[in-house]
Amino acid sequence: MDDQLISIAALLDLVRSVFEAAGLAPGPAEAVARVVVAGERDGCASHGLYRVDGCLGTLRAGLVEAAAVPAARPSAGGVVRVDAARGFTPPAFELGAPLLARRAREVGLAALAINDGTHFSALWPEVEDLAGRGLAALALCPSYSAVAPAGGRGPLLGTNPMAFAWPRPGRPPYVFDFATSVAARGEVELRRRAGEALPEGWALGPDGRPTTRPEEALAGALLPFGGHKGSALSTMIELLGGAMIGDLTSPEAFAAMGGVPLLPRHGELILAFDPAAFAAGRPGDPFARAEGLLDAIVGQGARLPSQRRFAARAASEARGILVPQAEIRRLERLARGGAAAPPTL
Repeated sequence: MDDQLISIAALLDLVRSVFEAAGLAPGPAEAVARVVVAGERDGCASHGLYRVDGCLGTLRAGLVEAAAVPAARPSAGGVVRVDAARGFTPPAFELGAPLLARRAREVGLAALAINDGTHFSALWPEVEDLAGRGLAALALCPSYSAVAPAGGRGPLLGTNPMAFAWPRPGRPPYVFDFATSVAARGEVELRRRAGEALPEGWALGPDGRPTTRPEEALAGALLPFGGHKGSALSTMIELLGGAMIGDLTSPEAFAAMGGVPLLPRHGELILAFDPAAFAAGRPGDPFARAEGLLDAIVGQGARLPSQRRFAARAASEARGILVPQAEIRRLERLARGGAAAPPTL
């Protein structure tokens, strides 16, 4: 399959045009496209252009509001609330992020609760945004029932991702972002498309037995990473990012979707910490001390999370993003309002 180099700006324009052709207003289309292109730019195939079809399918099914306008809601103390109005989550985050950052600097620790949003993307763009504002950040959200709890036999929990970022002045932030399942469903789908078997220990089939076949895994359940530890973290995310903020847990989100595995609607919780406020009055610079720890990790030959992603980003910024020509042609047809064809990624 022939690949083509395309600049980040050109791919962003193309993907934004696809979403505008599907009915999104320019602002939300831009916000959603930014997240999709960021994944492709950083070499994260499961969170890049692969996500376009899920967004379009959810729009066509009427499970997300194309005309949604997010709105900040009255809140007190360290809590910021944004109603995504049943639209995609990225526009709601872009509205709430500066409010969250300001509140965190005022009180040291603040939380952004996004309600009624359709989530489809990685969380690292959000925590990286806050790290760029000099804040440490933790983001988490439920999903829809696709993961068996430790010791269970069928889907109940979501893949339930969490992401963390620590600001590093003059350097890329320390960032991790992972699902609490062994793998994201997108990884399983990409292996299905490639005709590859899953590693042992990733999934259960519809009969509750272990499987290495992607088709059976998608019809059955993924497993939590780390057994009971990942299962407990996933449950924590259901409680904090679902029940606590007055939004849907993964089983409730799946029921609201009518059992159709498109993109789920639920809430998201993002915490922002001001390191300077927490370290006030204590000896030393928290950022310098953090650098000592991170340098020591690298000094042992270990790799920090997201290092490969940042390397891919630098390469994309220098020469463009390598995308199959057939996929670019497909996106161009969609941008002109043409019917969707199977993705070629």
